[in-house]
Amino acid sequence: MIVGVLGLGLIGGSFAKVYHAAGHTVYACEIDRSILDFAMMDGVVAAELTEENISECDLVLLVVPPAGIIDFVRRMAPHIGPHPLVLDCCGVKREVCSACFPLAEEYGFTFVGGHPMAGTQYAGYRYSKANMFHNAPMVIVPPVYDDILLLDRVKELLAPAGFARVSVTTAEDHDEMICFTSQMIHILSNAYIKSPTARGHKGFSAGSYKDMTRVAWLDPNMWSELLLDNRDNLLRELDFYLNSLSEYRAALIDNDRERMRRLLADGRRCKEEVDGR
Repeated sequence: MIVGVLGLGLIGGSFAKVYHAAGHTVYACEIDRSILDFAMMDGVVAAELTEENISECDLVLLVVPPAGIIDFVRRMAPHIGPHPLVLDCCGVKREVCSACFPLAEEYGFTFVGGHPMAGTQYAGYRYSKANMFHNAPMVIVPPVYDDILLLDRVKELLAPAGFARVSVTTAEDHDEMICFTSQMIHILSNAYIKSPTARGHKGFSAGSYKDMTRVAWLDPNMWSELLLDNRDNLLRELDFYLNSLSEYRAALIDNDRERMRRLLADGRRCKEEVDGR
């Protein structure tokens, strides 16, 4: 198999290492030439991904922010051809799919939206690893929801990554859900760590602090683009969260122990329900 990878950051670099470790050939395109050169010197990448060789690929993975994906697909569309399956791996789907589905139809190639649900708080090729996706979920957004043959093809091409399951959804449902499960968490963590009290946390913090603040360590350029592309969903979730916080604040102001107990009990009940306990 020949696999093309656009972007050799944490996720793109991990994909490159996955397929190289499985004995496949990897072509890559990376804006930072020093990273591409290192990956080639390391033996992970066999050649640069170009207009001339993209049509040779069985799978092309696009692992950069949305605007970069759209620009790349527009530029490469006349050169891709019918053979490769092009799969984007960024954190929002409406923006990318609405731009790339029509291009795929016009130029006769297959484009599928995707989102590997894996990663760490660190960024960059240096932190990428071949087992990044082992037992992780993978979400895909196909141009036709019930195309079983396409789903089988996606699963076969992604098999070396070791995903635990592949879920199918729409771009709209993906962006609504990922707003809650990922993007909101990054905003809350990033805002929480700005408290001046945080500077004195050493010796007073344990697991809950680490869980809450882990993803505050993010790439601001990438995440600002992702958040603004999904701002309608985020504004709705933020409004709901702020309203909920105001109830806890009111209980504190009024020194209302029973109200605080009810709020905490309700939150615990919700956690039990959504986690299936």
